[in-house]
Amino acid sequence: MEKSIEEIFGELDQIVEKLEASGTTLEESFASYEAGMKLVKACGEKIDQVEKQIIVLQGGEGADGDA
Repeated sequence: MEKSIEEIFGELDQIVEKLEASGTTLEESFASYEAGMKLVKACGEKIDQVEKQIIVLQGGEGADGDA
């Protein structure tokens, strides 16, 4: 089951808190950073999908000619 954008943001918040906490080892920080980057990529892909759906619903290109 795919995660919603809200779930992704929630997980990203937890990762940021973990990275900001003192006492985190370099290895833990790197693993958290890597997990965060995967979540950012997934979120970007979801946003792209939504933008494409909006363009389709609007009937093609936007009013200003940009798609």
